[in-house]
Amino acid sequence: MTLFDVDRPSAPYEVAPGALHAPGWLAPSEQQHLVTSFDDWAAGPVPIRSATVRGHPMSVRTVCLGWHWQPYRYSRQADDVNGARVLPLPAWLEELGRRALTEVGWPDPTTYRPDTALINYYDTAARMGQHQDKDEVSLEPVVSFSIGDACVFRFGNTVNRNRPYTDVDLRSGDLFVFGGAARLAYHGVTKIIPGTAPDDCGLTEGRINITLRATGLSD
Repeated sequence: MTLFDVDRPSAPYEVAPGALHAPGWLAPSEQQHLVTSFDDWAAGPVPIRSATVRGHPMSVRTVCLGWHWQPYRYSRQADDVNGARVLPLPAWLEELGRRALTEVGWPDPTTYRPDTALINYYDTAARMGQHQDKDEVSLEPVVSFSIGDACVFRFGNTVNRNRPYTDVDLRSGDLFVFGGAARLAYHGVTKIIPGTAPDDCGLTEGRINITLRATGLSD
């Protein structure tokens, strides 16, 4: 049985308490707009790069908006790349995050004020090891959008990288939200499925993942 032999829900559903998956939420035109925007963001002033973790470059390449992320901290300037200030987080992307929370029934989504986006590009060989998103001060939910090739997304527990965890197929246009009891759950990407990007998503190969976060930081 392959990833695409599995029937998927057509409406948002709970993967774990505080973790919700809305398959196919982004329309093709919205996916195309995000891909075009990604091309602009990746060009700089801080270009897309592979961050270094414990002396090793990640297989995923990242560009940031609002705040620049490097392992274990945020800054306004990309002092690990070229010292330039990152682009601001556009208001339309903030609003997309609030719309996403409304879609999954999150309590009071109008108060959500993300101030950074981490945009990751996965080629067919890229992976993301199990980790917690804990460099933020705020524990507001993380809102994640997928475009391009499908992936196997492993969503685990808040204690360690081991079981229990759930493997979720994230495909182009999918929305995934985690907060509340699931905000510090370990999660990662174990596999990219080549050749699965739909023709109308704007991306011919690889996967773009956009995650919105509220850092809780101030200048």
